[in-house]
Formats: sequence, C-alpha cells, structure tokens
Amino acid sequence: MSDILFQKEGKIAVITLNRPQMMNAFTFDMINQWADALDEYSKDDSVDAVVLTGAGEKAFCSGVDLNDLNMGEAKAIERKNDLWQKIHRIALTLERFDKPMISAVNGLAIGAGMDMSLMCDIRFASENARFAEGYIKVGLIPGDGGSYYLPRIVGMAKALEMLWTGDFVHAEEAKQIGLVNQVYSSVELMPKTMEFAERLVNSPTMALRLIKRAAYQSANLDLRTHLDLISSHFVVVRDSEDHKEAIAAMLEKRTPQFTGK
Repeated sequence: MSDILFQKEGKIAVITLNRPQMMNAFTFDMINQWADALDEYSKDDSVDAVVLTGAGEKAFCSGVDLNDLNMGEAKAIERKNDLWQKIHRIALTLERFDKPMISAVNGLAIGAGMDMSLMCDIRFASENARFAEGYIKVGLIPGDGGSYYLPRIVGMAKALEMLWTGDFVHAEEAKQIGLVNQVYSSVELMPKTMEFAERLVNSPTMALRLIKRAAYQSANLDLRTHLDLISSHFVVVRDSEDHKEAIAAMLEKRTPQFTGK
C-alpha cells in the first residue's frame, strides 16, 4: 500500500496519510505527491473540497520522518532547504488553494503534524485527538508554520503558551479555544467530516471560493482596500448562474440545483 492515499468521493477528494505503524509521519516523497495532488485538485473542476486525515485511530500525523532529515553533518543551508524546498511545499501550495480544505484529526497531531492540520481551513477532531507543538522539548522552534498559523487561530497568548510549553491539548479543550470546530467519536469523525464537506460542495461554488479568498486576504488589508476587493467579487458572483438559481429556487420554494457556474 502507498504511504499516502488519494481518493475521490463525488466532488470531494480525500488525502490519507497511510503510515499508521509510523504514526503517519510523512516523508519527502509523500510531501511531493501531496503537493502535486493539491496542485491538480486546484485546477480540477470535478473537485470542490479536500479532506485530509491519517490512517488508523492512534495518530493523525506525528510530523516528519526523522530518517528523511539531514540530522548529521549537513550544512545549515542544506537543512534550511529541506524545510523551504521540501516540507514547506504544502504550506506554500495551500496559500493559493481557494477550495475548502478540511482536516479530520483522528489521534495525535504533533509538531509538523499539528502544523499540517493548522494549514487547513477547518479542523474536526475525534475524542481521542491530542495536539502538541512539541518543538521546545527538543530545543527547536516550529519548523512548518506553527508560529504563523497558531496565533491566528487561537490568539497570541494561548499560542505562545502551547509553543513555549509543548504541552498536549486534548480534543475538548481544543474545541473550547477554537483550535478545532467540532469533536466527534472515532466512529463518527469521518462520516461527519464528509457530511460537512458534502454540504460545501453542494453550495454555490464561485461564492464559496471567493468567500475563502476574501476572508484570508482581509488579514493583510485595511478596511477600504478590503471593501474595494469585495465590491469586485460581489458583482462577479452576482452574474453567476448559481446566484440566479438560488434566487429562483427561493421564490419558487424549492431546493436549488447548483451547477458550479
């Protein structure tokens, strides 16, 4: 079996980290396949949402497989390139990915494994999920965007607490601090995640994607620039077939049938 699986269920693509014996630690080869698949999904009109999960119930992802890292006599620039040119491919690919990206965290999410879940738009967790930015415990700093994503999700004070201590946050606390959206039993996690993804892919596609763009872009824009951007998005989406169908269905008191146009 492949170390990373790619499946499609209707308009939903599912990526599964498939090394349960290694707590789904990822390799550079997995990163390349993963990033290439995301590039493909971004252009594929038959895919409207992506779900990321890990095989088994023990771990979502424990981070990078240390056997792939230059831990010996490699120069600093070689170690930097392992991060920038290899591991960081996922973050840099997702930065321009405007379709919904959902993670289903089914167990331990540690270090770069936790960071991979933070890169997703929404996180659902099983009751046995646990999150930790454990870098500090080995004298390191977050290597895969944790210090970027975490403060934006849970706020600076809580993020620094997690980054400075490396302590585990259990599923229920993760929900309380906004780290995950919902917590389900292990049995319910994937069905509930897929149910949510199905709801999204049956929404007006153009509006869904422009909402994501606008929300993320707002973090780097002043109000005037953001509203200028929104006025452009608004008039474009108002001309879409999905908008016209939504209005017609509302007036006719029926379920809308969206085409993604």
